[in-house]
Amino acid sequence: MEILLDTLANIAHGLSSIYGPAKVVRDVIMTVVSAFNFHTLFYWAVGVFFTRKFPEAKQNHKYAVCIPARNEEAVIGNLIKSIERQDYPSELITIFVVADNCTDSTAQIARDLGAIVYEHNNPAERTKGFGLKYLFEQISRDYGIDAFEGYFVFDSDNLLNRDYITRMNESFDAGEKIICSYRNTKNFDECWLSSTYALHWLRSIRYRHRARSLFHLATNIQGTGFLFANELVKNGWPYTSLTEDRAFTADAVAHGYKISYNDTAEFFDEQPISARIAMRQRIRWAKGHLQAFVETGPLLFTNIFLGNQFEGKHKRGEKWTKPEVIETLRHRWASFDTLGQLIPTAIISLILWLLVAVLIGMCDYYSNGVVNVRLLAGSNWLSKSLRFIFGDIKVNLPPGVGAMWTGVGLTVLARILMRIAGDLKKIPVAVYIFFMERKRIKPMKLKKMALYCLTWPVFDLVGRYAMYIALFMKVEWKPIPHKSKVTIEDIETDKTGPAK
Repeated sequence: MEILLDTLANIAHGLSSIYGPAKVVRDVIMTVVSAFNFHTLFYWAVGVFFTRKFPEAKQNHKYAVCIPARNEEAVIGNLIKSIERQDYPSELITIFVVADNCTDSTAQIARDLGAIVYEHNNPAERTKGFGLKYLFEQISRDYGIDAFEGYFVFDSDNLLNRDYITRMNESFDAGEKIICSYRNTKNFDECWLSSTYALHWLRSIRYRHRARSLFHLATNIQGTGFLFANELVKNGWPYTSLTEDRAFTADAVAHGYKISYNDTAEFFDEQPISARIAMRQRIRWAKGHLQAFVETGPLLFTNIFLGNQFEGKHKRGEKWTKPEVIETLRHRWASFDTLGQLIPTAIISLILWLLVAVLIGMCDYYSNGVVNVRLLAGSNWLSKSLRFIFGDIKVNLPPGVGAMWTGVGLTVLARILMRIAGDLKKIPVAVYIFFMERKRIKPMKLKKMALYCLTWPVFDLVGRYAMYIALFMKVEWKPIPHKSKVTIEDIETDKTGPAK
């Protein structure tokens, strides 16, 4: 035992000697990682005031609406009805539903409402991506991909504003190949949990979509409510991972496509109200995020330096034209920007913290003791406030086991304070969203809005821990149950009626 303790002490002393350099390496790594998102504050500032606007379309294009559905008998009918009441020419819209491993009456309800339904029954292929893959195979066989100029993708719980397709057609007619739209929530005020999701989608609009669309870059597809040109599925739909939207986004950007946003095309979807269901969904999102980073991250990184590796390569010796220069710069920046969204910063930060601050740090405390370490350490506003209230208490302990465990405790406390401070700083974001989107959010009482502002930081907190869990957990795709009976007519009435 004495030999073991001596060995551990020698290891601790050895690790203690590299504590300083390890902190430098950690800071350099986090600086590089943070550099991929240094520009997002500028996007937010632009999004406060501006977004891209599209002129009235000169031509009405022919579209297919693709709806993957698994046991969605409660909501599929309301979506189809909201599509049928569009002010867009009905002869240019064809509704396709893939009843994906269904055990209820989803397929029959969709058929009765005039949709073309394909039934996919393969228990080994259970993700939404596999459902879309099967659907596009059937469309290609029975109609041909070129039979439709563009393809919409919706989830069964979605509802569309009456002018939705008309507005999206304006973007498509302007030459955009991939377009996402304004995502609102039909059960915003059902509970605090659904409100966190609703605020998240609106934050994405303000912080991500508006500026990127304005600068003709590439925003990100978020699961549903998007349109793309037929050329993107000329070889089928290959995105069958846990989060097909992230994979589609990353692959499209890697191939040089822009992803635009139309602020006037508004749809609604249903958010989870069960904490268990929400956590399951967030872990799946996190796992898909990691998969997309591994699969497409290296290609995006390469594109930053070498440009588009798939088409439009500039031949050596030829003079660069101005359009070529502009396009290669746009594409390289879009690759950099998209890679920044895929980098799992939370995991990198945690690993570095565990290795440097906890493991090597505890060895340093064991070897050198705790010397004038703040009890309430940190440069964040919460730590500073607590030091102002309780005083700047310093801890000192001689080298040894006691100093080691005390040092670890102080390190953990500092991180907890940092995280709490960061999460609480997000409350004003919810206030900002409620104010900026007040004309498009369902009217609700002030006390509800105040509650939702206070609970809103939970969304990112859960997402962070879902990422940690997903790193080690085997995740299977499971459907999110939808039960809301809300129709688009109900939403239109709520928007014009008094708060309840």
